[in-house]
Amino acid sequence: MQQDRVAIFGSGGQLGVELKTEFTKRGYQVKGFKRADVDISDAARVESCLAEFDPAVVINAAAYNQVDIAEKEPQTAFLANGLAVRNLALACRHIDARLVHFSTDYVFDGTAGRPYVEQDIPRPLGAYAVSKLAGEFYARAYLDTALVVRTSGVYGPGGLDTARGNFVELMLRLSTNGQPIRVVEDHVASPTFAPALASRTADLVEREAQGLFHIAGGTPISWFDWAVKIFRAAGVNPPLKATNEREFRTAARRPKFSALSNAKLESLGIAVMPPLDEAIGLYLLARSRKVAQ
Repeated sequence: MQQDRVAIFGSGGQLGVELKTEFTKRGYQVKGFKRADVDISDAARVESCLAEFDPAVVINAAAYNQVDIAEKEPQTAFLANGLAVRNLALACRHIDARLVHFSTDYVFDGTAGRPYVEQDIPRPLGAYAVSKLAGEFYARAYLDTALVVRTSGVYGPGGLDTARGNFVELMLRLSTNGQPIRVVEDHVASPTFAPALASRTADLVEREAQGLFHIAGGTPISWFDWAVKIFRAAGVNPPLKATNEREFRTAARRPKFSALSNAKLESLGIAVMPPLDEAIGLYLLARSRKVAQ
């Protein structure tokens, strides 16, 4: 095993891109695997790739995150978010590598009315959430040293290059068509800037942290209020209307208050996450640079 080698699955996604950048910047030898390279539901392929590269750390940023579609195809979600993580965990055990796996605030039901801490009991509300919780269990069932990171509402400049984008890109796209934009005001999350998430994850890896950690934006905010901040920072003023869960029905139930607390992370002396307004500004700056390329 090479102690400076890091393998990243899902390296083409908006989080994977930032993880690759962050670990490379810190001097690691990084190998990224996109879905086109490796489908992590293929256990033999996963084992072969990891045996050949022989990394010290394996990071899983790959995920099926189509929350509503998962209600129609729960087996697909469970294969990608649950059983595929088992494949990674078993392969890591064979080569004695550490696994870092990303999970979600959606494992909670949103009834606590405060930011969730790692000790809170999960209660998923739908197929996607169940599949992500299963991934957590698989990672920790097979590996004593697994690091599971829950996060919330991830957005990063890499979203410009991915098919599904992110909430910021969706809002900016909708702002150009002149139609009223309806965003729920009764659901609260803690939007997380992908480069900051990647940096704090690297800090945890270098501290050899294990177990469960929350890394999220640090600011509980409704999706409507987040949209207001995005438009203000971007200098646009589209017709924005507040709606709610009753008016805006979706196939999957979602937690109404799923913000996450970073207290455990910060107790290790790791830097606090940037304020939301600052992070949005950094996002828009990075976005403008990418668009100009």
